[in-house]
Amino acid sequence: MLKQNYQDICSNVLAVLPPKQEKIITRRFGLESGERETLERIGRDFGITRERVRQIETNGLQKLEEVKKEKEVQKVFNFLGRYLNKQGGLKREDILLSDLTGNRPQEQNLVYFFLVLGDPFHYFRENENFYSFWTTEKILFKKAEQILNNLLSIFEKENRPLTMEEFFKLGKKEDSKVFFSCFEIFKSIEEGPLNNVGLVEWTEIKPRRVGDRAYLIFKKANQPLHFTKVAELVNELEGPVCPARKTLTQTIHNELIQDERFVLIGKGTYALKEWGYKPGIIRDIIVDILRDAGRPLTKEEIVEKILSQRYVKKNTVLINLQNKNFFTKNKEGRYTL
Repeated sequence: MLKQNYQDICSNVLAVLPPKQEKIITRRFGLESGERETLERIGRDFGITRERVRQIETNGLQKLEEVKKEKEVQKVFNFLGRYLNKQGGLKREDILLSDLTGNRPQEQNLVYFFLVLGDPFHYFRENENFYSFWTTEKILFKKAEQILNNLLSIFEKENRPLTMEEFFKLGKKEDSKVFFSCFEIFKSIEEGPLNNVGLVEWTEIKPRRVGDRAYLIFKKANQPLHFTKVAELVNELEGPVCPARKTLTQTIHNELIQDERFVLIGKGTYALKEWGYKPGIIRDIIVDILRDAGRPLTKEEIVEKILSQRYVKKNTVLINLQNKNFFTKNKEGRYTL
């Protein structure tokens, strides 16, 4: 359907109305300006109440019942119906309008007008669980609720984001088109920047701070990183929750220092605490190692364990072992607290 098709057919449809009624509907749907106008604004221009504008609009749409049966109008309805059926019978409104018009406001309003006019189409307003969407079957609202509740139970049990493969396996029992279109309208479940799916309240799905985005980078890399590399990768993250503006390298460094999720393990190199890295200076790590061992250890054993925790030179560890306020060397040359 081309723009000219929509525009010409719409003009022919509205031509059966009295001029005032035609003008009010045209302005309400933004069919010429591309901007949908409020009842109050139109009422002010016509010198009537907003309720009167609503009545004129409603009466005008009712008068179009006969013209809706015309062949050209039915072609539009059939086209929109085929599109919705290919989506499983429902589609989030903003995505639907973008798909069919390429984000051109006037054309979007024309499509919206025909959806409102067409009897096969049902509109569900945005609520706390769903974004607004259109469907060819009212029963699909209940289906969407059922799928949402099932997914929320699974995420509550798993308590982690799922890979895209894991997520879409959950929809195998459903029609894949219905499952995907339902996923689009859910407010509480989204795809995150790392191509996984989970609850929007989770940091890995909707990072709200610079530190959260840095956390995602470490989770993806699954290895320690220098803060300059973290800054580079943070700025490559894409998605609605990741700002287009560049994050300064020093800002990243400051976040890593202050956030307890990260541990400095070498000169500018950080790791996640959840990987088993312990915060503190080398002396503190040696103390923890000896306490955990519960026995004296050789310097080689201590050095090996330290180098698995910190990016430091062997000599740095040996110098710390000389601190007699903390460590004692026994006759066998082993160290203890």
